[in-house]
Amino acid sequence: MTGPSTDGAVRADPSAVRVGPTGPAAGPITARVGQVYRPVTSLGPGRRLGVWFQGCTLACPGCMSRHTWEATGGRELTVERFAGLWRAALADGLDGLTVSGGEPLEQPAALAALLAAADTERRRAGREADLLVYTGWEPEELAADPATAAALDGADAVITGRYRAGQPTRLAWRGSANQRLITRTALGRERYAPYLEHRPERPELQVRVSEGEVRVIGVPRPGDLGRIERDLVRRGVTLRETSWRP
Repeated sequence: MTGPSTDGAVRADPSAVRVGPTGPAAGPITARVGQVYRPVTSLGPGRRLGVWFQGCTLACPGCMSRHTWEATGGRELTVERFAGLWRAALADGLDGLTVSGGEPLEQPAALAALLAAADTERRRAGREADLLVYTGWEPEELAADPATAAALDGADAVITGRYRAGQPTRLAWRGSANQRLITRTALGRERYAPYLEHRPERPELQVRVSEGEVRVIGVPRPGDLGRIERDLVRRGVTLRETSWRP
């Protein structure tokens, strides 16, 4: 979606989930998510809770998160369950929430409910923890579909735009030069103003190994994934498949 993307894996972990309507008979809103993880230190300032939505029809060439494209993958996360995870993250001193994917705007009701719950919990905790959302939608697409774009209303900052492999960038947390970091609230402007044009010498990447799966969290630059893959092989890790190659 937005990277190469923000989460790569050597093996996807499927199970079917859905986004359901609200109402007494329908039960709580649920979202399809590929991963929930903390602390994330490579997708926004500070230590963060990361939520990756499952399902993306944008299918940007070169995306490293092809395992997040399939809408029937991932697992179920209710907004109530998310609120508990976010509450615990705030209690542990985390600085923000990052929502990526996949494409969060393909589940607009769930995204809106998740951001509303995140705001409620941070207010209760008295914490200025910011809410950042990645979307592959372009600004003009958001303007043309205000009903869907309204799902982003609860975000303090949004990173927009397709990943374009032919337009590499050194800008922090963005995978290609066309992508824009847009601040939407006073907290967003305060937190992200230093990073609008920031070009770190090297991007920060996290490598997580769990249950036979290796995940790379962050926005790598060209060549980074190949170097990580070669290093894993040198360390004796056998890769059956990777999410960044068709």
